[in-house]
Amino acid sequence: MLLNYKYFAKVYYALFVIIGIVVIGTVGFMIVEGWGFMDSFYMTIQTVSTVGFNEVNQLSSHGKMFTSFLIILSFGTFGYVVTAVSSYIVSGEYKKYFQEYKSLKTAEKMENHTIVCGYGRVGKQAAHDLKFYKKNFVVIERDLEITNDPQFNEIPFIKGDSTDDQVLVRANISTASALITALPNDADNLFVVLSARELNPKLKIISRASSFSSMRKLRIAGANNVIMPDTVGGAHMASLVITPDMMEFMDLIKVSGRSSVNLEEITFQDLPEAYQNMTIGELEEYSKSGCNVIGYRSEEGEYIINPSNNMKISKNSKLFVLGNPEQIKKLNKVLGI
Repeated sequence: MLLNYKYFAKVYYALFVIIGIVVIGTVGFMIVEGWGFMDSFYMTIQTVSTVGFNEVNQLSSHGKMFTSFLIILSFGTFGYVVTAVSSYIVSGEYKKYFQEYKSLKTAEKMENHTIVCGYGRVGKQAAHDLKFYKKNFVVIERDLEITNDPQFNEIPFIKGDSTDDQVLVRANISTASALITALPNDADNLFVVLSARELNPKLKIISRASSFSSMRKLRIAGANNVIMPDTVGGAHMASLVITPDMMEFMDLIKVSGRSSVNLEEITFQDLPEAYQNMTIGELEEYSKSGCNVIGYRSEEGEYIINPSNNMKISKNSKLFVLGNPEQIKKLNKVLGI
């Protein structure tokens, strides 16, 4: 597993300088005074640490000059080491290191998770909703201004470039179920889609786009869904003018979990074996949750609005269920979801 060791750079450098001085002092005493390794090493430690013990052996004039040089050198070094270590602890850089380490270990163990590439406006909202629904996800972000924000460290993350295959591998893309690429540049999103599709052919890829021409290219590259945030937002605002009551009602029926009405998606695989061969009417009757099945997606990808109660639930199909939070909770409990 690759880690970002920049957080330890100052400490590593300080340790390297100390070791260098000890080596110089030990070798110097061995050459200047002709002492053995242990006496030379002990004398060097005494001098560098400034503890003030007596000399191991009587020093010659050359030995005294070398010792003086070593003392002067060690004074500056000791001050630098104290400053470097204190700065490392006070600034909290060690916390950043362990947070990143924890996130990488978490990503290594993830399966059927979602990878969010980019933590801008779109990516941040996607991560927020995934977190609210307690879905496993990891965020990849390269912008230092964003990654240094303390709030960013509250989520599983990897600091790096999403267009780098190795970063995607670190996010455990081979076992991921979905990828959301919300980078501001369409070319970068295209590159991520190509790399992700190659690394995991079964991955569901959702990409952001800024233009209609990019939408076509992203779909060709392998994106399952392409979203244009500006277009979606503009169309939504226009609809609030044209059909305000209907749009407000649609806003109420959200999957955000904060409204009094929720829309839930249930796959055929989510259903217990006893429910898999039922009709929609039988499922509603046996669950007794009060939820209503308002949509059905067949194995062939055909969508049916307000399906009849006689429709049988087939393999690889999906049900779209509407209900208030308590009804949805009851349904999930009955189905063991």
